Amino acid sequence: MSSFTSKTFLAAVAGAASVAAHGHTSNIVINGASFQGYDPTSFPYMSSPPTVVGWTAADTDNGFVDGSVYASGDIICHKSASNAGGHAVVAAGDSIFIQWDTWPESHKGPVIDYLANCGDAGCESVDKTTLEFFKIDEVGLIDYSLSNGKWGSDELIANNNGWLVQIPSSIAPGNYVLRHEIIALHSAGSTNGAQNYPQCFNLQVTGSGTDTPAGVLGESLYTPQDAGILINIYTTLSSYDIPGPTLIAGATNVAQSSSAIASSASAVVGTAAAVTNKAAAVTSSPAAATTAQAATETQASNCGSAKKRSHARDIQA
Repeated sequence: MSSFTSKTFLAAVAGAASVAAHGHTSNIVINGASFQGYDPTSFPYMSSPPTVVGWTAADTDNGFVDGSVYASGDIICHKSASNAGGHAVVAAGDSIFIQWDTWPESHKGPVIDYLANCGDAGCESVDKTTLEFFKIDEVGLIDYSLSNGKWGSDELIANNNGWLVQIPSSIAPGNYVLRHEIIALHSAGSTNGAQNYPQCFNLQVTGSGTDTPAGVLGESLYTPQDAGILINIYTTLSSYDIPGPTLIAGATNVAQSSSAIASSASAVVGTAAAVTNKAAAVTSSPAAATTAQAATETQASNCGSAKKRSHARDIQA
């Protein structure tokens, strides 16, 4: 007869869940506009995948990263992640709804959100290992009186597999990576048993805030021995230490709700400075054309045509 307790059995069953049950973020919604995320289950097989706001990652199995890679780049935005080709624009103080395609109830754990400033060059080309993340949102163990507890992941499931996070109104304008993450703890009773599912998005934040919070390099966010990483959730818990740095001043855990989609939006390509410069170049084009026309007419007037000189003066007037 097996000596496993029922709770140990539940842990084993949860750990054996198929990877098909795991999920990824499909899109984000900002003020009713839906921006497509990166789909690791289909985009890698397209000859020309669309340019989106979500970072590319190699989790084609909807898999996870664990403590064995906490000191490597894979913990930052998932396996072999690379920069998204575009970004979404959001005002500081606004909220972003992050939609997952699915999430298994057995994979209980915290939901955490970070921002990292990419600098003036934008997030499309930033070196991910230089990003310093500060925490803007976290929900861990909500109710420990329930069997195995009620967690942030349970609240996400109840919210149609979605999560609402607010960009702090005090944040200075700029280019940021939003790092959204669920940490599944069903197998976290053993070293490297916790499963991290980080998802990254490029943002251009607008507004009049001035705060530039200090952050932590992605490869230093967690260790395999952190209290909130190495933990048996199948025991009676009275508290839970959410992994990572503390929330910044001004961070707000908003009440969870869905966000209606009113339109589909395309990722913005190019930094704000590049877009501004391009607009300035387009605006200056008519002036350049007028100058060229005046020069041509002046040259014609030098050939001795008084009529053309008069005509040129009329145009310049």
